Order: sequence, then structure tokens, then C-alpha cells
Amino acid sequence: MPIVITAVHTADMPAILALLERSGLPPDGLREHVARTLVARDGARVVGRAALELNAKAALLRSVVVATELRGAGLGHRLTHAVLDLARQHGVTTVYLLTETATDFFPRFGFRPTARAAVDSAVQQSVEFVSACPTSAHVLVATLDEAAELHAASHIPHDAPHSTQIFNEERDVSV
Repeated sequence: MPIVITAVHTADMPAILALLERSGLPPDGLREHVARTLVARDGARVVGRAALELNAKAALLRSVVVATELRGAGLGHRLTHAVLDLARQHGVTTVYLLTETATDFFPRFGFRPTARAAVDSAVQQSVEFVSACPTSAHVLVATLDEAAELHAASHIPHDAPHSTQIFNEERDVSV
């Protein structure tokens, strides 16, 4: 059965929290953004997740995480592309993230380093900025037009094994 990326269900929260805990990522403030959370499912099992905190035209990308045994197989790429597509659907033009461990992963999606002071003021009010992530975390930013160009040039084909499907309240989108 292919791994599928879908909108989160309330019943997924315990599995998501366990996945975050195993990966050392903070759960603070995530429940408030469940409506913009995607999960990767292997059958009934949650094996990955990514979320957005929306703030007008800017968003904060939260905790792209994949189960340890599936890392390196492209699922993190698929989740990141899917959550950036979700941001576009919501009219977001700028996406920020904080990371202590993945500074080499995100540039392939158009993210580049930026200063905390340069982050959209609404995003700076996020629980992740205020308290969940240490001030030593790297801040990265992507402009979605640039990220779309990188996505189009990506070496991961849309028809790669384990096709991705995203289901949200507005429409079904296959990527």
C-alpha cells in the first residue's frame, strides 16, 4: 500500500505527538494549527507530518518529521512539497521556519538563512518563536514563487513510488 499524505484527523494527535517526541521536536502550539496539518500514512499508521501556522501572507512551517525507519526515502521531500503547496492554496507568499538540525535539508525548497529581526512580525509572535524553539535555532525563509521554480526543477518526479494525495476542505489535489 502506498504512503499517502492527507489532512490530519483528530484521532491522529497521539501518534503525531509520539512522532514529535521521538524526534525531539516541540509540540507547543501545534493543536491550534491542526486545520493546516498534513500527515503521511502507511495504511492506518502515521509515519510523517508537517504543519503551517498561517499569518496573512506569511506562514511558519512547523515540524516536518518522518518516522526514523523511513528517513532517506524521499518522504520528507514529499511532505515539504505538499505543505508548501498547501501554503500556496491559502495565498501565502513567504514561509519561515526554525531549525537546529535541518539547515542542509531546506535550501532545496528555496529556503535561505535570514535574521530573526527580518521575520514577519505576526510570525514572530508564534509560540515556536517566543518559547518552543531556542534562540540558537537557525531561521530560514522561502518566497513561494522561488520555491515553485525549485519544485518544478526537482529531481523527485510526481509519479514517484508511493504517490502523494492531499485532501483538504477545498478540493482534492494530487501531487
